[in-house]
Amino acid sequence: MQKCWASPANNGLQAVVKVTNPPKVGAIQTRSLNDIAITRTGRPIIRIQGGRASLGGHTATVFGATGFLGRYIVNRLAKKGCTVVVPYREEMAKRHLKLTGDLGRVHFLEWDLRNTASIEESVRHSDIVYNLVGREWPTKNFTFEDVHVEGAERIAEAVAKYDIDRFVHVSSYNASKDSSSEFFRTKARGEEVVRSIFPETTIVRPAPLFGFEDNLLHKLASATNLLTANHLRQRFWPVHVMDVGQALEVMVDNDLTASQTYELYGPTNYSMYEIGELVDKEIIKKRRHINVPKTLLKPAADILNKVLYWHTTSGDEIEREFIDQTIDRDAKTFKDLGIEPAELKGLTFHYLQDYRSSSFYDLPPATEREKREEKKYLHVIDDQ
Repeated sequence: MQKCWASPANNGLQAVVKVTNPPKVGAIQTRSLNDIAITRTGRPIIRIQGGRASLGGHTATVFGATGFLGRYIVNRLAKKGCTVVVPYREEMAKRHLKLTGDLGRVHFLEWDLRNTASIEESVRHSDIVYNLVGREWPTKNFTFEDVHVEGAERIAEAVAKYDIDRFVHVSSYNASKDSSSEFFRTKARGEEVVRSIFPETTIVRPAPLFGFEDNLLHKLASATNLLTANHLRQRFWPVHVMDVGQALEVMVDNDLTASQTYELYGPTNYSMYEIGELVDKEIIKKRRHINVPKTLLKPAADILNKVLYWHTTSGDEIEREFIDQTIDRDAKTFKDLGIEPAELKGLTFHYLQDYRSSSFYDLPPATEREKREEKKYLHVIDDQ
C-alpha cells in the first residue's frame, strides 16, 4: 500500500511517498482449481467471475440466435463471459444481440443454410454449438425438409468435421415420424440425422414457449386472431422461454448432458381455451373466436401461405391444433438440471399489460384483483 502527502520545502512543495506492506519478491498468484475445466477433447477452459467482465472460457456458436429463444441463450452466455458467434442472414435482425455481452464478446458472421463453407466458418473455433434453426410454417424459399433435416445435417457434419466438444440440437415437443403434422415429422427426422452424424448430440424438446416475443399469449390477445378449427381444445404444458434459456446455459458446463434427450415443459397442463380465458381476464377484454371446420380452413390456410408475402397461417399450423402434447417419459426434464419451471398464470400480467385500454392500464394483475375481491366478504360461522 502506498501513502502520499506533501511537505514544505525551500522553494515549494516536495512529494513524499511512503511504501507500506511491500509485495514479497517472487510471490506467485494462485488460481482456484474450480476456475479451470477440461473439455471432452482435452481443451482447458479458464473461468473468471467478474460481473459483466466475467470470463466464461467457452466459445459458443448459436445458429438461429435472432429468433425468439435465441436472444435469451445469447444473453446468458455473453453475460457469463463466453465468446458468442452469431451467424445471421439479415443485418437488421441481429443488432440487439450486440448489447448482450461486454465489448468483444459477441461476434457476427453472415451465413446461409445451404452454404456449407459459411457453416464451417461459423463453428471452426467453437467448443459448443447450438442449433436453434427452425420454421413454424413453410415458405417458398425453405420447406420443413430444407430447414429441419437438410440444414441440421449440414450443421452436424461441420460439428463432426472440426471435432467440436458439444452440440446441442433444439427440436420440438411431439417430434415423431408417425405424426400427421409435417412439422413434427421433419423434427423427428432431424433428430435421427444429427445423432447418426454426431452421437454425443444433446437433443432438447421444448414445449410451446411463452414470453415477451411469443406466438402464444400475444396471438390469443390479438384482435386479429379470429379463426380456429378445434374450438381451442389443444392441450399442452407451456414453458417459460427464460427457463429454457437457463437450461441451455447449464448444458455448457455440464458434460453429463451429452448424448441425452431433454423434454422441457411447464408445471401445468392447459388447453388453448383455458389460456385464452387467462388472457382475456388479464387484458380485461373478450376476444372472440370463430370455429371453421378443418376441411375448409386447412386448404384455405395453405393457399394464403403461398399467395401472401406476410404470414397469416398455414395448413400445418391448423393440423397441429388437433394434436395434444405427449411427454416422452424416458427423456430427462428440468428436474435433472436443477431448474424449477415457472407457472404461466403468474406471468401473464408481465407480458400482456400493453393490450389493456388506457382506462384499465394501471390496474393490478388479475390474481391480485381476485384476492382483493375475496377480502370484501366477511364469512362468519355461528356454532351456537
